[in-house]
Amino acid sequence: MTWLITGGAGYIGAHVVRAMTRAGERTVVYDDLSTGIAARVPEEVPLVVASTLDGERLAQVLAEHEVTGVVHLAAKKQVGESLDLPLHYWRQNVEGLRVLLEAVTTAGVPSFVFSSSAAVYGMPDVDLVTEETPCVPMSPYGETKLAGEWLVRAAGCATGLATASLRYFNVAGAAAPELADVGVFNLVPMVFEKLTEHAPPRIFGDDYPTPDGTCVRDYIHVVDLAEAHVAAARALRATPGRDLTLNIGRGEGVSVREMVDRINALTGYDRPPTVTPRRPGDPPRVVASADRAAAELAWKAKHDVQDMILSAWEGWVRLHPEAARS
Repeated sequence: MTWLITGGAGYIGAHVVRAMTRAGERTVVYDDLSTGIAARVPEEVPLVVASTLDGERLAQVLAEHEVTGVVHLAAKKQVGESLDLPLHYWRQNVEGLRVLLEAVTTAGVPSFVFSSSAAVYGMPDVDLVTEETPCVPMSPYGETKLAGEWLVRAAGCATGLATASLRYFNVAGAAAPELADVGVFNLVPMVFEKLTEHAPPRIFGDDYPTPDGTCVRDYIHVVDLAEAHVAAARALRATPGRDLTLNIGRGEGVSVREMVDRINALTGYDRPPTVTPRRPGDPPRVVASADRAAAELAWKAKHDVQDMILSAWEGWVRLHPEAARS
């Protein structure tokens, strides 16, 4: 069986490729390299540089590599950017998915794993978010992910395609320094960047209805997330026509202030954060119930927040040697 990994040169995608390969699955990476890095793709894994909007190229690749399953991660993913460029996000995330699904179903590929997001939930008013929690996304990014789930499910119902939509919570960490997140759009690298600049990390709002006033999130190690993809892929292969929607998190909330304090301690810095105004649309608390993933996939996160911070820091220091503390 060969799995096509779209977005496989990206931060999460490269970890999925590594996990799938180590599990004995054949993989092919399909990435336009707009944000992906070719060097992340193992030498033994074929890399096709192309867009998911190119239906003809997709059809060729599916046939040439005898693809029997797809893990679709290629997408635009910045919430703030999506507010400014909604049409771009809908074209890339939804139209790109539609073109891909058309190629997949035409080729008779039996399994499809879709990269979704906790952003589909919007601002849930619950302690633990289950898959039945109402989805009320608050950004074009979140809307495109929810629409993507609908599209994947509809294609499955119409054609018998086995599908899984995995709703990621807050991803951090790295399997190896060279696979670390090089962007500065998530909390951990954002704090790293400020510390490296000898500036205080920023906390966006400390007046939320949470124990310390800062937002509470569920952080998941990217290695655990990648293993969830392996489990989902194998579950679909074992049960043709299956349809799964699963939260991928740890079920443990950590506040932004707690996370900043841990990063300071583990990196050797002692730089108190500064509090700035809230960002629009930030919910006070978003923490997953991962019970369904455990039941359906026999999967559970193994890594804690310390693992995430230390592994991410190794990658950051590799790219920014000046950040290391003696």
